[in-house]
Amino acid sequence: MATTSSMFMYSLTIQPSTSVTQAILGQFAGTKEQQIVTASGSRLTIFRPDPTQAKVTPILSHDVFGIIRTLAPFRLAGATKDYIIIGSDSGRIAIVEYVPSQNRFNRIHLETFGKSGVRRVVPGQYLAVDPKGRACLIASVEKNKLVYVLNRNAQADLTISSPLEAHKPQTLVFALVGLDVGYENPIFAALEIDYTECDQDPTGQAFEELEKHLVYYELDLGLNHVVRKWSEPVDRTATSLYQVPGGADGPSGVLVCGLDNITYRHSNQEAFRVPIPRRRGATENPERKRYITAGVMHKMRGAFFFLLQNEDGDMFKVTIDMVEDEAGQATGEVKSLKIKYFDTVPLATNLLILKSGFLFVASETANHLFYQFEKLGDDDNEIEFISDSYSADATADYEPAYFTPRPAENVNLVESIDSLNPLLDCKVTNLTEEDAPQIYSICGTGARSSFRTLKHGLEVNDIVDSQLPAPPTRVWCTKTTRYDQFDAYIVLSFTNGTLVLSIGETVEEVTDTGFLTSASTLAIQQLGEDALIQVHPRGIRHIRADKRVNEWPAPQHRSIVAATTNERQVAVALSSGEIVYFEMDPDDGSLAEYDEKFQMSGTVTCLSLGEVPEGLVRSSFLAVGCDDSTVRILSLSPDSTLENKSVQALTSAPSALKIMSMADSTSGGSTLFLHIGLWSGVYLRTVLDEVTGELSDTRTRFLGPKKAELFAVSVKGQQAVLALSSRAWLGYSDPQTKGFMLTPLNFPALEYASNFSSEQCIEGMVGIERQSLRIFSIEKLGNSLLQESIPLTYTPRKFIRHPEQPLFYTIESENNTLAPSTRQRLMNDTNLVNGEAAVLPPEDFGYPRAKGHWASCIHIVDPINAKACIQQIELEDNEAAVSIAAVAFASQDDETFLVVGTGKDITVAPRSSSAAFLYVYRFLEDGKELEFIHKTKVEQPPQALLGFQGRLLTGIGNEVRIYDLGLKQLLRKCQVQATPHLVVGLQTQGSRIIASDVQESVSYLVYKYQENRLIPFIDDSVARWTTGTTMVDYETVAGGDKFGNIWLLRCPQKASEEADEEGSGAHLVHERQYLQGAPNRLSLMCHNYVQDIPTSIQKTQLVAGGRDVLFWTGLQGTIGLLAPFISREDVDFFQSLEQHLRSEDAPLAGRDHLIYRSYYVPVKGVIDGDLCERYALLPNDKKQMIAAELERSVREIERKISDMRTRVAY
Repeated sequence: MATTSSMFMYSLTIQPSTSVTQAILGQFAGTKEQQIVTASGSRLTIFRPDPTQAKVTPILSHDVFGIIRTLAPFRLAGATKDYIIIGSDSGRIAIVEYVPSQNRFNRIHLETFGKSGVRRVVPGQYLAVDPKGRACLIASVEKNKLVYVLNRNAQADLTISSPLEAHKPQTLVFALVGLDVGYENPIFAALEIDYTECDQDPTGQAFEELEKHLVYYELDLGLNHVVRKWSEPVDRTATSLYQVPGGADGPSGVLVCGLDNITYRHSNQEAFRVPIPRRRGATENPERKRYITAGVMHKMRGAFFFLLQNEDGDMFKVTIDMVEDEAGQATGEVKSLKIKYFDTVPLATNLLILKSGFLFVASETANHLFYQFEKLGDDDNEIEFISDSYSADATADYEPAYFTPRPAENVNLVESIDSLNPLLDCKVTNLTEEDAPQIYSICGTGARSSFRTLKHGLEVNDIVDSQLPAPPTRVWCTKTTRYDQFDAYIVLSFTNGTLVLSIGETVEEVTDTGFLTSASTLAIQQLGEDALIQVHPRGIRHIRADKRVNEWPAPQHRSIVAATTNERQVAVALSSGEIVYFEMDPDDGSLAEYDEKFQMSGTVTCLSLGEVPEGLVRSSFLAVGCDDSTVRILSLSPDSTLENKSVQALTSAPSALKIMSMADSTSGGSTLFLHIGLWSGVYLRTVLDEVTGELSDTRTRFLGPKKAELFAVSVKGQQAVLALSSRAWLGYSDPQTKGFMLTPLNFPALEYASNFSSEQCIEGMVGIERQSLRIFSIEKLGNSLLQESIPLTYTPRKFIRHPEQPLFYTIESENNTLAPSTRQRLMNDTNLVNGEAAVLPPEDFGYPRAKGHWASCIHIVDPINAKACIQQIELEDNEAAVSIAAVAFASQDDETFLVVGTGKDITVAPRSSSAAFLYVYRFLEDGKELEFIHKTKVEQPPQALLGFQGRLLTGIGNEVRIYDLGLKQLLRKCQVQATPHLVVGLQTQGSRIIASDVQESVSYLVYKYQENRLIPFIDDSVARWTTGTTMVDYETVAGGDKFGNIWLLRCPQKASEEADEEGSGAHLVHERQYLQGAPNRLSLMCHNYVQDIPTSIQKTQLVAGGRDVLFWTGLQGTIGLLAPFISREDVDFFQSLEQHLRSEDAPLAGRDHLIYRSYYVPVKGVIDGDLCERYALLPNDKKQMIAAELERSVREIERKISDMRTRVAY
């Protein structure tokens, strides 16, 4: 990277891509249970399906910093563990195993075979594995195929041979699959076209006569080479192949799926063909033919079946009948092919059938789904179509088959996994007046699309919410003896008394516990084997198991102001600043006071004793917080009791302290931490040395404007810290990375809390919210972005927020879909009888399709109060909405109107439309209703709209125009040709306008008010296919393009000043053009490849008190940001850390990280935070080595990395 860049950004991913491009199934952990491995963008994720709870949980997600093109599981003969083969853009084949003990992927082999990048002739696009795990074939779209033989060496480790070539020039491959041939020589089947003759024939005759072939490649294991064994022409529309079981399980061969037909083919069998059934229904086109887009084969004992899905989402069950001999045994000769309708599920990229009876649907768009099989569709009355009735000749015509779709009977949805793919637009704004803003987005396609609100937080399971007689100040839960599994009492302290509740079948008040109820309480603790301790302002009450009470009274004229306890020790602070320390006598269980009191310089605000470590009799440190903004660590070991060990100065007085040992990614084990909460709402976590008592490595986080309180809780079997300020936060170790996370809870603010454990709720918490008692638990720690979803009607295109109200306006349009009015007309038209089908829910079955038709609407969405769409306006006449803006017109006393741009009869490619309009609506009822005012005809669908100086700025074709509001229509005021092709986005500040072009980057324009003239004065030197832009400041624009890049461009100072000079702008108009463009060129500041197509980009803050960042969202559901560096020193540090990680933690699939981030343009001014964050996952020796090279400690490096994230994001 050029270190000369004057601007540096730190790139972070908040949520990785959620679109699954491929999913595979296997026993990757080496145990009986199956796992699912998915590829989304550059991430490899392994999921664990839990058949008992019917849930799918991610266990590990790994960024391979490369494009994963294909995945395949394979297992060596006789082994119990599956390996993963990755075909990526690295020009290498990678074999990876999952190591469950360390929860990570381990690369076993990496073999280079070609250039990097996604190229037509470099293998990696197709990958097929021999079912017995003896060989794999990796192929390119054209020409090249390589076979690798997989074997074991003497140490039983996996070995891979040199590649064997099976190249054939001028051949295109459409599909590839490994044949099941038992233990005979491995065979691979491919769908191929040889285009040699087409290339030489200018008349097009050869293209018409072109044949598609099914080709068998055999790997001769004895001679160690590959031959083309068999080739046979198949239906020219064939697109996919599915392997048929062979050996003892079935006849072997493949299913060839084409347009409207499925054919069984094998070298030594006859061909059998069945049609793909079409839907019946008044709104269905009986002539429309379907393709098979996804499928899965499942083997059971003595039988097998296929589930194949077409592009409507309908799944068909395909079975093969075999000829039987006299004894009733199958002979391996095929008798017929059968197909029948099974169920309808959303369109999938992959279907997986688990042995435990579940179906995993990796959806093409929106949420991924997990279904349970109710039955296998054997006994239903669906019509079964048999190959006997249809000719096997691909050219022969046949009677189409029809079925009637119905709600699912055979599968039942048990879990939905959130996915934002495709994420089409996004806005970050704070509508709920919380500390941090929320993310509002539109995503999904068709009837499965949704408006989603994303909030940073953990999902909380609310169990009890009960009102109390008065607002309590504190709460505790306690057992009665050390060996109890569950808590026995909830103790509530009020300003003038204490209430004790017993926990059983019901929770009720008890009075005979020995607790003092006439005074407020400062601490409750189960002490020793079976005693209880209550600390109150006037003394300490020690309650024995036989209800005997020992009282330690506070000295005269002094009261207890703070207390801390564990199961063997008690420490209290008096109002005079003295600290009194007690320890339990191990023999008789009584409390012994230490002779000397320790005098503090100021008033003590809080105290903390750690838990007694396993095998020891005492916790060795006491932390004391004083109002002079310090925390002191006092020793409690017998030879140096109450000696001052260390002190830490703070920015404000501490309000809470907690000494706790927690899992630590730096040391790999557990470490003792001191957690500090301040009156100013800041939380600090610092490492407490277990030997010397020194404090080091302090991390800070701002929680909220209220003072911070801290409580030790247990969540999912690990020690965690609950921090309460203006909202509740949980500090815990991330289940995957083991790094410390501090995440807010999606729960009302609490004043005080405690751990809670009962039979009904093993790991819960109890808290006080004003006058009510809340009991809750936290089920999931993995996902910290909460989603609330509101369903939409069609695919959302863009949306805007109401300028004042918490409302959003979305435009939605669906291509090749019948509009509601047309659907209704067809339903009412009794002559069109095509089977009387009921109207099926479109979110499951999709909308009726028809070429050239559009269905489109405008929605008003209220995500805060109604949490629903409150008005829908359908567009008639085959119009589709393409753009939307809220514009305040100066001519109407700055009243805001909604303007929507539409196109009629739009053809997407090549771009055309029969008419285009600008609709104007007035807001009524505070924006909850829209009233149509008028529409204005324009030449092309306006792709960009924006309010500009009290008028409307539009991008129509390649022109930028200014309109004002008239009585009958909009009035054109000014226009200029701004970009070469098509304006797709507009941004403005002052009189400057930035217009982005669909394929020619951005142009800056200036509007001269006196002359009423728009003048382009600067454009870009690189053709960027812009998808989203935003202005970072007056000179700089950030944008994303269709190839997955994010860039920042800046206007040179001189050109910027010239454009803003007073006067008519004549000097700009007459300035000489440079290379057929504007007179000046923009300079590139930053450039980074992010692999997802940025659909929205904006400058915003994500956390309370955080800095401004560039927040972007990608089409496949990625959410990321770019944060600016402040100091040059940080830049140098992260640059060298990034270089070390590139060599020490090379990407899993073999891609070079620097080349990957420089896919189209060399990376400039951007440091990859996702790579830097992998430092925490390195083995300890590598961490130490990099730290030594950087001349820092491991903790220091980890702190810097975590600070970069927590300062600006989650």
